[in-house]
Amino acid sequence: MTYILLLVTGLVLLLLGGASLVRGASGIAEHYGVSPLVVGLTVVAFGTSAPELVVNIIGALKGQTDIAFGNIAGSNLANLGLVLGTAAIISPMAIQGQIIKRELPLLLLATTVLLVMILDAQLSGFNAILDRSDGIILLLLFGVFMYITVIDLLQGREDPFVAAVDQHSPQIDSTNTINWIFVGAGAVGLTLGGQLTIDNGVVMAERLQIAPDIIGLVVIAVGTSLPELVTSIIAAMRREADLCVGNVIGSNIFNTLLVLPVSALVFPLSIPENGVFDIIAMIVLGIVLIPIFFVGNAIMGRMLGVFFVLSYLGYMTTRVYLA
Repeated sequence: MTYILLLVTGLVLLLLGGASLVRGASGIAEHYGVSPLVVGLTVVAFGTSAPELVVNIIGALKGQTDIAFGNIAGSNLANLGLVLGTAAIISPMAIQGQIIKRELPLLLLATTVLLVMILDAQLSGFNAILDRSDGIILLLLFGVFMYITVIDLLQGREDPFVAAVDQHSPQIDSTNTINWIFVGAGAVGLTLGGQLTIDNGVVMAERLQIAPDIIGLVVIAVGTSLPELVTSIIAAMRREADLCVGNVIGSNIFNTLLVLPVSALVFPLSIPENGVFDIIAMIVLGIVLIPIFFVGNAIMGRMLGVFFVLSYLGYMTTRVYLA
């Protein structure tokens, strides 16, 4: 059972490394005069996706592409089903910001583009793979997303989401040397954590005799989604629905349009069996959110939160059973 302890240690190092990286990078950005709004949008958003990014890059370098793909698919599903559902159970969420309402269709577009890219077997008869050209296209879409989001944020100072980002952007008061130490410690923690997570995730898959993508989908994905879960729970307790939903949607866009394509550039990702269903499940959950946040009072109540959590648990159980 040593591999389980090492896997948990790896996940803890990933979380601590990501937090340290955000702490240091935020301090450095503020030291050079970057606005708290931009820090909240870029540094913090990237920091919560750093564990997924490191796990995927190391997995791609080691040829463990099933774990890399499963990590992103599982993380996105956990964000939509587990994180968002849990937050809604804690406190019903009423969405007011227009920026969030624009980001949700962008997430659906990005996920649909990804789905088309991995339908190689169905469309061409070849083995499904996310290659480097696919990665470049997704990164170009990420650039468009960042441009639209930055413009929206800079022009939408009255938007509730902008107010929440301004209020909760890190306020750092320390010397720049300490900030760089935090960045260095974060990088070391992420690297060691990524190595332990990938190596022992593979061992777990072999010992349990299940596909590596299931370990990535269920175990590693939930572990790397803990920053989003904690952030969303805190936002829900403070009744800051826009920040909570923005955290989830933004993280999923980062995972889909940044983490996954960067991994594909390092090493083309083979799509595991049933991987297409994971992407379809993401699209279905996203489509369900459309009438919730765009019709009537735009409130996601506790019953819908329970539905999302149960849908996530049911899908994960089915995937494990089929494996």
